[in-house]
Amino acid sequence: MPRVTDAEAAPLERIKNWREFKIHPDEKQQRAQGSRCMDCGTPFCHTGHMVSGMASGCPVNNLIPEWNDLIFRGRWKEALQRLHKTNNFPEFTGRVCPAPCEGSCVLSVIEPAVTIKNNECAIIDRGWAEGWVVARIPKTRTGKKVAVVGSGPAGLACADQLNQAGHHVTVFEREDRVGGLLMYGIPNMKLDKELVVQRRVDLLAEEGIEFKTGICIGKDSDWTAERLRAEFDSVVLCCGATAGRDLPIENRDATGVFMAMEFLTANTRYQLDHHFDGTNPALNATGKDVVVIGGGDTGTDCVGTSLRHGCKSVIQLEIMPQPPDKRAANNPWPEWPKIYKMDYGQEEANALQGRDPRHYLVQTKRFLKDAAGNLDGLEIVDIEWAQDEQGRFSPKEVPGTLRVIPCQLALLAMGFTGPENQVIEKFALETDARSNIKAEHGTFTTNVPGVFAAGDVRRGQSLVVWAINEGRGAARECDRFLMGYTNLP
Repeated sequence: MPRVTDAEAAPLERIKNWREFKIHPDEKQQRAQGSRCMDCGTPFCHTGHMVSGMASGCPVNNLIPEWNDLIFRGRWKEALQRLHKTNNFPEFTGRVCPAPCEGSCVLSVIEPAVTIKNNECAIIDRGWAEGWVVARIPKTRTGKKVAVVGSGPAGLACADQLNQAGHHVTVFEREDRVGGLLMYGIPNMKLDKELVVQRRVDLLAEEGIEFKTGICIGKDSDWTAERLRAEFDSVVLCCGATAGRDLPIENRDATGVFMAMEFLTANTRYQLDHHFDGTNPALNATGKDVVVIGGGDTGTDCVGTSLRHGCKSVIQLEIMPQPPDKRAANNPWPEWPKIYKMDYGQEEANALQGRDPRHYLVQTKRFLKDAAGNLDGLEIVDIEWAQDEQGRFSPKEVPGTLRVIPCQLALLAMGFTGPENQVIEKFALETDARSNIKAEHGTFTTNVPGVFAAGDVRRGQSLVVWAINEGRGAARECDRFLMGYTNLP
């Protein structure tokens, strides 16, 4: 049985709108894909270990062989029950997770991996369609009050677990809508805001969670850290790691240089406010030569968004070399496979421009601006990675490769340096060497009694699925703190 993934709308068609473009196959094909799972005696797909600094297997320990078998047998409602045992929001991970489970699938040693991510998404989407996903309102309340700061995947998972334990949970979000990264950090074509994110938020509210938006703890004069600690029995910080890595080179002040998340957030907010009416926000790529500096999911999202704006051209600069087509000898299974592939944004650029937009082993030397201060080009150079006497690698310029490329919009997508510090300062929290809140995984306790930390604010920039893992873990330890014991998984 060959691997068959979800169908997709054609790249040149889907860039005309902001709708999700993946299409589930019919039930017969879905059940056939479930049958490819081997029900391994040792299923590496759900181990969730860190191997060589990367996730290997599912970080929330999804019971993958169990629900794959239930799909194969057509027992979809039972598959959904298994899925929800470990994952609060499979409709999110089924869409945006890079699927470390598939990288460690035992079948992938000899054949293409099982379509685990597609199967997960098919289960939860069917659950919503059939009306199986309903509000679970706790029968009793403990009287304990918990404040969760941040409504991204960690915050929502934490709030969901604590609410089910019977505590009164209030989630504080500084943006105008709930969802954090899920709402404003991921474009609509990957994760629909109204049909997918808001649907789950509405369910959580129906179950008893209170959401307060437009409140920035640490900056808001009405909601101080002191008030939060006084009015709630416990506080869980799930604020994310939103401080983007900048590029402080010559002419960084040119008009037209933006952090990637500023660009993506402005676009999604505008599209939501205007109901995806086909117009573009003030910060747009329309008619411009766009250069995305950096790779990863954020870089891909910038490419896809620029194409939908109708950019003149888009390229992506990466300082690292192009990955190999197959696993290298030093990247064995079950490590995450570091191989060359095109994500949706690169596929769309390739269809429109005739080539993958990524240029590897390239470094930006300086931004160029015109007399009015507007960005009009980038000076770039090819590099190679050289090893010094201590074995450390550093980039070295390749002579004769210095050149200028046109650019009126540069988007910096080079990752994140850590959390913003206003919450850390206001709560007087200790930090680790990477500026994250200091709290051990497993306990999630900070140096301030009753204050917990989870997600990217604790571990640094990571995956949505790791955020859910941490939110669930912090909820468990917060419940233990409040009650003296816990029944949360």
